[in-house]
Amino acid sequence: MPIALTLHLLGVIVWVGGMFFAHMVLRGVLGRMLEPQQRLPVLLKVFDGFFLWVWLSVILILASGYWMLFVLYETESAFWLSFMSLVGTLMAAIFIFIYALPYHQLDTALKIHDMPKAVAAISLIRQLILTNLILGLLVTVVAIFGKYGLI
Repeated sequence: MPIALTLHLLGVIVWVGGMFFAHMVLRGVLGRMLEPQQRLPVLLKVFDGFFLWVWLSVILILASGYWMLFVLYETESAFWLSFMSLVGTLMAAIFIFIYALPYHQLDTALKIHDMPKAVAAISLIRQLILTNLILGLLVTVVAIFGKYGLI
């Protein structure tokens, strides 16, 4: 249990913390300091590095989470466990969509210097990362409150 929970929490910290930093800090700084033609290639390189860590985090979170659900909580059907499982899986699906579509569209658009398509791709990525950030914070609150019997 301690190993699974540790891996789970480390994955959550990396993923949700990274989304918080990217959305709440990095985006604003880059927006104030760089024009879109400069900003978008920087963001692509940031995503290149961050998404490797997100893939590892998603694997750790889902593997450890479902292991704990089916092995440790097999007889418990609490709302918070179901909510955490459903929302975590939804978040992973949203990330896979980001990676499979707008992230690659951003890369392609920048390579052919198509700024309108690059801007559209980064806008979708931003919206989906914000969605996942909100879901990640919400599931964290539900998990903690649920674990301690507050919901």
